[in-house]
Amino acid sequence: MNPEYKIIIIIAGYIFLITTSGFIIKFILSRAEKGKIADKKDWDTGFIIGKCENILILTFMLLDAYIALAIIFAAKTIIREEDIKKNSLYFLAGTMINVTYSIIIGALIKGLISL
Repeated sequence: MNPEYKIIIIIAGYIFLITTSGFIIKFILSRAEKGKIADKKDWDTGFIIGKCENILILTFMLLDAYIALAIIFAAKTIIREEDIKKNSLYFLAGTMINVTYSIIIGALIKGLISL
């Protein structure tokens, strides 16, 4: 594949992942928990952290740095330990959904650029 096409696919993948991940998480969490899952402050904080997480996960996927994925997940869990105790569904399920979605998109992008 032409290197320019690979760059376009990678950039499009980042844009797609960043713009769709929040919607996917809200959609799944709202189905799992009827009603309000988290307050606005938690949603806003989770949104920012989630976007950073998306970028890091996709970057590490593209670099084949899979151990770094585990480090990100562990670090986030340790840092947000108090939040997890308050609302485990939102924080743990949100993290799992975001990580899984990011890995799936990363695998799809890797598959496309290896054609």
